[in-house]
Amino acid sequence: MAKTIGKPIERTLAFEKNVDGNKELLRIINERAAKTKQGGGTKAQEKLKEKNKMPVRERITALIDEGSNFLEIGLFVADGMYVQEGGAPSAGVVTGIGLIHGRECLIVANDPTVKAGAWFPMTAKKNMRIQEIAIENKVPIIYLVDSAGVFLPMQDEIFPDKEHFGRQFRNNAVLSAMGVPQIAAIMGPCVAGGAYLPIMSDEALIVEGNGSLFLAGPALVEAAIGEKTDIDPLGGAMMHSTVSGVIDYKVKDDSEAIKTIRSLVSKFSPLKGKKNLFERSQSYPPLFDSEEIFGILPTDRAKPYSTYDFLARIIDNSELDEYKADYGKTIICGYARIDGWAVGIVANNREVVKNGKGEIQIGGVIYSESADKAARFINNCNQRGIPLVFFQDVTGFMVGTRAEQGGIIKDGAKMVNAVANSVVPKFTFIVGNSYGAGNYAMCGKAYDPRLIFAYPSGQIAVMGGAQASKTLLTLKTSNLRKEGKTLSENEEKAMLKEIKDKYDETTTPLYAASQLWIDGIISPTDTRSIVSIGLACASHQDSIPEWKSGVLQV
Repeated sequence: MAKTIGKPIERTLAFEKNVDGNKELLRIINERAAKTKQGGGTKAQEKLKEKNKMPVRERITALIDEGSNFLEIGLFVADGMYVQEGGAPSAGVVTGIGLIHGRECLIVANDPTVKAGAWFPMTAKKNMRIQEIAIENKVPIIYLVDSAGVFLPMQDEIFPDKEHFGRQFRNNAVLSAMGVPQIAAIMGPCVAGGAYLPIMSDEALIVEGNGSLFLAGPALVEAAIGEKTDIDPLGGAMMHSTVSGVIDYKVKDDSEAIKTIRSLVSKFSPLKGKKNLFERSQSYPPLFDSEEIFGILPTDRAKPYSTYDFLARIIDNSELDEYKADYGKTIICGYARIDGWAVGIVANNREVVKNGKGEIQIGGVIYSESADKAARFINNCNQRGIPLVFFQDVTGFMVGTRAEQGGIIKDGAKMVNAVANSVVPKFTFIVGNSYGAGNYAMCGKAYDPRLIFAYPSGQIAVMGGAQASKTLLTLKTSNLRKEGKTLSENEEKAMLKEIKDKYDETTTPLYAASQLWIDGIISPTDTRSIVSIGLACASHQDSIPEWKSGVLQV
């Protein structure tokens, strides 16, 4: 029987300090987001309009259903990268999930204000993340193409490897074979290898005057074979729609292109099994205000808090069927609903607890019995076809003689095995710490969550900054002593601070988002809607793959 969890929160001074600290983190992220969304800047967008072209985000707003939300994926990709090249906000492409005639669609839209939509190494990685989501969930993709092609100064980092530029065309072919619709609108230049992406889609549109498509532009054609030609006869809209037959629809402007795409999507066949692949009933809000999460999560990531109070502000009616509630207490497992969807919850418990022997266990650490419980629960969810939602706030697995003798490696391996072989949709939220093998066991990026987001309070690293910096300092001072050098106490302190500051820069959610280790940084209050969107996308599948467990040491 489901039990109500959580309790009303007393708005103490500590609570209010947490609210202020966490909302300040979110404010900083939101400011960075607003700046990133400007792409190449206001002037560049005005120049687009002079060419009768809509800025990329206006294109997306017009494409999706009026009043619906666009879940952006990869907003901060390439943040802080390619500085010498002038930067590439969002890697020059806007991607995400939107509704078109009530149907979830993935959208990939080049931003021509960023280096004319040129492709950087992270652009390819970001595009392939969207294609990966499409392959996993069988969700249609709409490409709004407006790109000058590969950023040539970095071609060696974009072109030849398995996960480089060409992988996208392979994915085009795989998606087509799977029966996943792909529609491309050529709204600007589409050059060289990039020309294959729209033409390997199922249907392609081109905008008169602005759209062009060719393997080599006029300058390269002249250099290669000595032929002089203009853009229109080489790869313009009229030529491709009347002579080459490459294009399926010629449209007069961006607006008509978007209306045509919407019309095509409206005629897709109904989804198989969309209403019953995963169990869903009426949605109910939590009993407690989700805004209170800002006060529950401590700004000092080492401090404990009630994970039950946190979950009570996420799940429907704040009701949880908790699995093995009195065993393996440093991980909370149970069945709940989020926006009506039945899900299995796996969350690190950040409170200090006592095990069955009366021994104190540290919150956020995975002990043998916790790993064993979680592995069994994850397997249960797979057996029953129940999606999984992971809430990470983990410092890793327990270490020490007692833990090793108790088989922590064996039990940890069981949990990792269960996560790795899971076939139901998995969604991961990094609430706080995400350290070491705890990241893996709690379904980090390497374990294929359908979507993975972090709160502004999230931190991702092999270990915490304090421990890592002391370890690195020890190694450095040891090497210096071998060279006959010693440091004063003040010099050691200065070196420790330098090491820690540099290390901490790589543990932030913004850094993780720039590398695409996560799909984005969100407010805790957006958690429910993201799970719901993710499961709506997962419902595009015809069925859940057959589940098989790997070898488990018991």
